[in-house]
Amino acid sequence: MPDTRPEDASNALSPSKAARLVGNTGPQPVRPAAVPARPDPRRLAAVSDDVGVLVDAGLESAEDESLLEFVRRRLTGDYAVDDFGFDPELTDRVLLAALRPLYRSWFRVEVTGLENVPSDAAALVVANHSGVIAIDAMMTQVALHDEHPAHRHLRMLGANLVFSTPFLGEAARKAGHTLACHPDAERLLGAGEVVGVWPEGFKGVGKPFSQRYKLQRFGRGGFVAAALRTGAPIVPTAIVGAEEIYPMVGNAKTVARILGLPYFPITPLFPWLGPLGMVPLPSKWLIHFGEPIPTDGFPEGAADDPMVVFNLTDQVREQIQHSLYRLLVKRPSAFG
Repeated sequence: MPDTRPEDASNALSPSKAARLVGNTGPQPVRPAAVPARPDPRRLAAVSDDVGVLVDAGLESAEDESLLEFVRRRLTGDYAVDDFGFDPELTDRVLLAALRPLYRSWFRVEVTGLENVPSDAAALVVANHSGVIAIDAMMTQVALHDEHPAHRHLRMLGANLVFSTPFLGEAARKAGHTLACHPDAERLLGAGEVVGVWPEGFKGVGKPFSQRYKLQRFGRGGFVAAALRTGAPIVPTAIVGAEEIYPMVGNAKTVARILGLPYFPITPLFPWLGPLGMVPLPSKWLIHFGEPIPTDGFPEGAADDPMVVFNLTDQVREQIQHSLYRLLVKRPSAFG
C-alpha cells in the first residue's frame, strides 16, 4: 500500500484553522493552553547551532533536514496546538507513525468509500466498536489521514476513562481527541472538522467473541443531536477485523472491579501467556465509509425531538449492520 502521507505534516492544521475553535460556553474538561509561550532566543540559537553541526556531519537530505527542523521546534517550543490540545505535527510524525506498521503490515487494512468523507467540510463518522481495546478507532484515524486525498484528521470523542488514564489521556489530547460531550462535539463540527464517535462504547469493545459483529445498543443518540444542530452529514462506517484480534471468551468481573475497569478480558492467550498474550492477532481488516446521511434538511429544533433523534439513530445503526454483513461476505477469511 503506497504511503500517501503529506511531506510536510505542518500543513495538516494551520494556526488560522485552529483559531476557529472558540466560543464554547458549555461545561468542558480542562485543556492545555492553546499556544506555547514565545521560545527563548538564546535557546533557539543554541539548538540551531546544533542542527547546523548535524547537517555538516552528513545529514543533508530533505528528509533529514525536515526531521532536524521538527526536533528544533520541539526543543524550542516553536509549534502551535489548538485549545483542545491538538498537536498536528506530533500526531503526524510520532503518534500515527507508531501505528502505521500495524495498519499496513499486520492488519493489512483495506479502505473503501473514502469519497463519502468530505475534503473540506464537517462530517460525523459513526462506527461499530470491538476488539477489547480501541485499536479499531486508531486504525480508522490512520485510514482517514493516510488514504483520504485531503489527509483528514479524525477528531475522536472518547470516554472519561481514556482522559483520566496517565499518559493515554495526554496522548489522546495531542492526537486531537476530546471528551464525548455535546459542547465539544458541536464545537468541532462547527469548525469543519471530521469527528469520530463509537456509540456502542464499552458494551461494544468489551462484548464476548460469541457476539462478534452484532451491534450493541447505541446509547441515547447524542451524536445524532450534535449532527442535527450543526447540519453535518453522518457517515456510517463499518469495521471488520477488530473482533478477531483479542477473541474475548470470558470476563473476570472481580478483577475488573478491583482495577476500576469496565471489564477484564480473558482470551485464549491472555492472561495465560503474560505480555505475549497482549499481542493482537493479525486478522485481515476492511473499513468502509458508507453513504452519508444528510442532516441539514431537518426543521429547526429537530435535535430536541426524541422521535427524530431515535429514528435517525436507528437508521445509522441499521446501515452499519448491513455494511458489516456485506464486508464479512467479501472477506475471504478472518486471517486471509
